[in-house]
Amino acid sequence: MNGVQGLRAQTRGRTVGLAAIAVATALFVSLLSLTTPWRLAEMRSFDLLSTLRLPELSDKSPIIVAIDEPSLAEIGRQWPWPRDYHARLVKNLRAAGARAIALDIVFAEPSDRAADAELASALGPDVVLAADETEITTPQAQQRIRVEPLSEFVETGALVGLSTISLDGDGVLRRLPEYGDSFARQIMSVAGYRTATGSARLLRVFGPARTYPTVSYYQALDPATFLPPETFRDRVVIVGLSLQTAPSTETGGADAYATPMTLWSSRLTSGAEIQATMLDNLRGDLLVTAAPAWVSTIAMLAATLLASAAVIANTNWRTLLVGCITIGGMLVVAFALVQWGGYFIAPVGPVLAFTVVAAAQGGRDYAAERRLRKLITRAFSQYLSPVMVERLAADPSRLRLGGELRTLTVLFTDVRGFTTIAESMKENPEKLTLLVNRLLNPLSAIVLDADGTIDKYMGDCLMAFWNAPLDEPRHAEKAVGAALRMLDALDSLNRELAMEDKSEMPLQLGIGIGINTGACVVGNMGSDLRFDYTAIGDAVNLASRLEGATRDLGVPILLGPETAALVSPHYAIHPVAEVAVKGRAQRVPVFGVAARR
Repeated sequence: MNGVQGLRAQTRGRTVGLAAIAVATALFVSLLSLTTPWRLAEMRSFDLLSTLRLPELSDKSPIIVAIDEPSLAEIGRQWPWPRDYHARLVKNLRAAGARAIALDIVFAEPSDRAADAELASALGPDVVLAADETEITTPQAQQRIRVEPLSEFVETGALVGLSTISLDGDGVLRRLPEYGDSFARQIMSVAGYRTATGSARLLRVFGPARTYPTVSYYQALDPATFLPPETFRDRVVIVGLSLQTAPSTETGGADAYATPMTLWSSRLTSGAEIQATMLDNLRGDLLVTAAPAWVSTIAMLAATLLASAAVIANTNWRTLLVGCITIGGMLVVAFALVQWGGYFIAPVGPVLAFTVVAAAQGGRDYAAERRLRKLITRAFSQYLSPVMVERLAADPSRLRLGGELRTLTVLFTDVRGFTTIAESMKENPEKLTLLVNRLLNPLSAIVLDADGTIDKYMGDCLMAFWNAPLDEPRHAEKAVGAALRMLDALDSLNRELAMEDKSEMPLQLGIGIGINTGACVVGNMGSDLRFDYTAIGDAVNLASRLEGATRDLGVPILLGPETAALVSPHYAIHPVAEVAVKGRAQRVPVFGVAARR
């Protein structure tokens, strides 16, 4: 009953401790999720999940007309160029069949009057012009300033779109701007595409810089000379700065920004390509909705409960495998939601919560196992060989404390005539103690070397058994082998004593050994104040009686019938007699053993 209560208390203590870990982890992750670095870490996870598989461009994706280095060299003028160049470009693109023309250039200031007039004459309802918005913050106020194109350009019917880009705290562009008249939305309207709903949603990128088909500005000025005839047919054309060699995160660049693909390429993407990306996200309905905070919290709590369930029983290599599979499953689900569900639940919180709970409980279990190993080593080092103690400490589950029924082979050995020897040495107790130790030391070493367990010493008597606490299929064979080696050790000791004592009648020791096999109860037995790992039962009593019978029958070793039957294939066994045993109605046949066959 006490064992059951102890197990229940241990289970209850484990459950309470695990619950405390789970609650502390949930609070820790919840508080951590309120910090800016945490939110940026979540966005980094979006970068990874959204770019492991990239959507493909379609034949309706925009074409970029790049104001790049080759164009600067070919035109031979510094930027900004005269606006009649842009007028010529718009006319040529329209003549080439462009579906919509978007100029990602802010024409806010007047320039040459004739050039401005020529550009105005070229504009029309198929053109989108860029506007810009700047936020100015001072200690006194926060002000937004919007810079619009010249009114004479807007009066032509051209639409105006706000091209301002919103970056996250780490300087990465991931979101569609909230403006209802954003540059990309105005292009959608001019091109006749269905207007998508939603703002501030996450963008899917199609690749690194220069993923979109790109032609140089000077080529678009004369498409008949430099480009295939159908290059711009029914395509949206976005004109803007786009350096031939995409600027890097180290060098930076004009009108170039980091996107989720910068994680892999370390390259910045031009503003024109970013506008094209926004347009394709709107047109293809690829925008990803970020989960609100309460959904992320529920996912984190679910991961906490899942981790608790995984480690509630114990933690071992299987727990590590389950943990890896579970975390991998979380990442796969998050990946699938982004790729095919258009929904982003940051896996950072659930993964961290699962890992912390599992690792914390694993640490508790490791510490408890270390304590148990030390306890087992300390408790059994006096009974077992170092090898067996190490095996038991390495796998404590093989030890079931509190008593269990096992088949044991029990050995008793006692010094014959010890009372007479003790009487002769009563004046020199130290010599008697030394003599007993000189005998019991080699006998004990033989038991441990044969993988036996030393139960106890009773003066000059030694009790040992085999097949507990660790399983030993050859328990009877090993016990008999140990008994024969004990006789050899006794002969060696007697020779040493004879060499030390030069008298005519040197001291010669004799021992009797009784061995029996049968069912015993073995475990920690005693009181709450003191207990020993020992074995009790009728088989133990018979082994003790056999040891005493060796004196009467004049043989050094006597085996019980069960032991004799088990070792008969390995040792030369012969019947000795049938002896009367106290507590048994019938006489018991006993056997002697000569040597190994």
